[in-house]
Amino acid sequence: MAEPERTRTKAEEALAQHFAELSGDDPIRDMRTTAFDAFIEKGLPNRRVEDWKYTDLRRLMTDAPAPAEPVNPERARDLVDQADIFADIDRARIVFVNGYFVPPLSDLSGVEDALDFASLGRFLNGGGALLERSEQVDPGEAPVYALNSAFVRDGAVIRIREGAKLTKPLEICTVFAGNGPGLQTLRHQVTVGDGAEAVILQSYVGPDGVGYHTNVVSDIRIGKGAKVKWVKAQEEGDQALHLGLLLPRVEADAVFDPFFFAAGSAVARSEIRMIFDGEGATSGIRGATIARGRQHLDTTLIVDHAVPECVSQEFFKAAIDDEARGVFQGRINVWPHAQKTEGKMMSQALLLSENAEFSNKPELEIFADDVVCGHGATCGQIDEEMLFFMRSRGVPADEAERLLVHAFLAEAIEEIAHDDVVAALEARTRRWLSLGGEVR
Repeated sequence: MAEPERTRTKAEEALAQHFAELSGDDPIRDMRTTAFDAFIEKGLPNRRVEDWKYTDLRRLMTDAPAPAEPVNPERARDLVDQADIFADIDRARIVFVNGYFVPPLSDLSGVEDALDFASLGRFLNGGGALLERSEQVDPGEAPVYALNSAFVRDGAVIRIREGAKLTKPLEICTVFAGNGPGLQTLRHQVTVGDGAEAVILQSYVGPDGVGYHTNVVSDIRIGKGAKVKWVKAQEEGDQALHLGLLLPRVEADAVFDPFFFAAGSAVARSEIRMIFDGEGATSGIRGATIARGRQHLDTTLIVDHAVPECVSQEFFKAAIDDEARGVFQGRINVWPHAQKTEGKMMSQALLLSENAEFSNKPELEIFADDVVCGHGATCGQIDEEMLFFMRSRGVPADEAERLLVHAFLAEAIEEIAHDDVVAALEARTRRWLSLGGEVR
């Protein structure tokens, strides 16, 4: 007996309508159709899907705007210059507005001799030869990836040359500049050559009061012996929905240190699915989340130790205020032949009001016997003894609370080990604390 057809949500119906309206002569139409069919078969994930247990996208995603159209770059210039968290850092910059590459706002001076860059949109219009399916995800089980493949318009194709050392950070800046709702969908493909070194920044900004959506997949290959710091700063507008998926593959003796900073959007999920592909590789995955109002901010990571003698360390902090909700899900998978693995995971959250919520879900799946692995999670309020100590020395209560929260978050931020980036994120954290008033 055939199963009854699943009832689609309002958002799923809207997505189906938008997909049907895509150009029929699109060179990669068949690829898009395969991806969208994989998505629509199961639809938006809900809490019955284990990886989405705490972020019920079927409930949280109430509608789906149409793909955004390109805009005049000058409309986005002020937003880029004023809202970009990395604006005070000397860096090269690749800018996308409403999901399209904008050359007038981009500047690769200082790094052009160390890398090759092209807009993915140029390749998509020519048939999409570069848009290959990642081996790390199954579109049928990864709705963010499937939707990205169905609606992608542009992205960055970056190749950092073997042995090259970027003299300053490279930023991939994503800006929404529409006056009304819209969907921006990007796919970045980054290849870091053997022995290369780079600091890569991702920033996301947009206007408050606009219900736009962002869907970004970043597919990264870290070559042998390469060293990469990857810092994502998510500061979308207060009514935005942000879905980000990072897919790193780390080769032998490479060092890949990503950091996730989440402060914006109404609903956001930043997900990393990383695989160690060569012995001796290491990764320190860290992050800091600040949320208030009724925000829902989710960080999910899956680390696959597929080869022996690799090290991963995960360390995340969160400060949650008002009626906001934070989520941390982390899973370390150790494959049967991945002996001599080291994997450690820690998530800590501060609840700054009675109605704030935080869900911790650390996991280990170990199929090898010669490993050192562990995980931990804490969630609580500010230490009353520390608060009393500071107040007894003349520090006003609200200032003492802000200092303690800042110090709590800074412990994770300072792990980035890049002075300019640390300063930018700590300054943003201080602004958030000053706007929040007294911790309740």
